[in-house]
Amino acid sequence: MKNFLRNIGAALAFTVTAALPAVATETFTDPYKMIETVADKTFNRIKADQPIIQQDLEHLRTIVVEELLPYVDSRYAAAIVVGRTVDIRENQQAFDEFVTAFEQYMIGSYAGALTYYKEQKVMIEPARAVGTQSIITIRTRVMDPGKPDIVIDFKLRRPRNAETWLVIDMMAEGISLLDSKRAELNNMIRQQGLPAVTALLRERAKDPVKIPENDAAKASE
Repeated sequence: MKNFLRNIGAALAFTVTAALPAVATETFTDPYKMIETVADKTFNRIKADQPIIQQDLEHLRTIVVEELLPYVDSRYAAAIVVGRTVDIRENQQAFDEFVTAFEQYMIGSYAGALTYYKEQKVMIEPARAVGTQSIITIRTRVMDPGKPDIVIDFKLRRPRNAETWLVIDMMAEGISLLDSKRAELNNMIRQQGLPAVTALLRERAKDPVKIPENDAAKASE
């Protein structure tokens, strides 16, 4: 279960919208409606495309790009990951290249996480008034008969002077994936520099989509 959460969390927290031409087909002024709609589209697509997925797990990348990517503000997340180690305004090109590599890397992570989906039921907490808040958290529960619910909190942000909401983070078991990635990559950027970490992420993005070995072994037992 913990491996499941780590992998789905790493994927859901950090897709990036800036580098690929992925544009949301609709905007959401209601963040609860956004989570409900995107989840329904994604999981229904996975169900419909199971024959293709069974033949080629790489197809999950296509689903990620087409169904999830447009609704996640990962350029903002990438800026949080970089933090103060780099002056983004003075290193705009280097940061843009980092965002592109980060995006490609996390698309693969997202796709890997989706290999776990077996038509579980997803419940979203009742909507509450948002008011003037610019960042909110929405709780969801992944329900699998005979097993404890998996609680996943999504953090959404409404950019300044914008009406639509986008996902910026996810918390599984109370652990922020944005904070985890920031701790991992920020130190690397500080020590090796942004271009070196960008190159590393490009290489990691080439890894094939697969179920992590530990979990694959358990599944075959």
